[in-house]
Amino acid sequence: MKHETVRTSAFAMPLTNPAFPAGPYRFVNREYFIIQYRTDADALRRILPEPLEVTEPVVNYEFIRMPDSTGFGDYTESGQVIPVSFRGQAGSFVHQMFLNDHPPIAGGRELWGFPKKLAQPKLAVEIDTLVGTLNYGSVRIATGTMGYKHRALDIDAESKKLAAPNFLLKIIPHVDGTARICELVRYHCEDIAVKGAWTGPAALDLYSHALAPVAELPVLQVLSAKHVVADLTLGLGTVVHDYLSAGAAVRRRAATSGTLIEANAG
Repeated sequence: MKHETVRTSAFAMPLTNPAFPAGPYRFVNREYFIIQYRTDADALRRILPEPLEVTEPVVNYEFIRMPDSTGFGDYTESGQVIPVSFRGQAGSFVHQMFLNDHPPIAGGRELWGFPKKLAQPKLAVEIDTLVGTLNYGSVRIATGTMGYKHRALDIDAESKKLAAPNFLLKIIPHVDGTARICELVRYHCEDIAVKGAWTGPAALDLYSHALAPVAELPVLQVLSAKHVVADLTLGLGTVVHDYLSAGAAVRRRAATSGTLIEANAG
């Protein structure tokens, strides 16, 4: 294979048989079960990367069922998303996600920087209860429950929430083990059609695990819960901050010395 052919045909690994196809990535009947809870503010600050800022000490714990997704197939996902502010813009930071399907693990990490790991999440209705579970191997990590469709939510309001910006920390190592890419990425969900949204009484239990540390953001109080079904397209991202740029290095040195130095850090 010629050099130019490699350069022009390269999309993802493996070169001749990529682990996931090129987008756009459309999701049909994507089902969210989101439990918002109050957590420890200091624990949040320890894991949230600058220049993102904590808006309030809350976390959204999510179970997401994706039965029909372009190129990725049928899978389920679970993890933690944190409400944040970026230069005055409200959004959400995806802290950690666990799922049961290789193409979206590979594509999510390589394209956007989603913090995805292999695990066994489930989302289903059991009689009168919406139940989300996450196992890492055979060990239970999270259990969420909500009364099934107790009260309808405003569809327009939920559509706007799904359209809000999301942030990711994309890290790809160099062959010598150092960081080759370390960027803050912003993306949006697009062409959103919410088919239904409901709320009800909810509970959430998180359990300690060395390799799936969801319990390090402890549940102090469950605040709300919702169940949303929507069609949407997962938009590609843009880099809003480069941690490896010269400007970012100047800002870090300035912060360390206590001297304010303005520089473009992406």
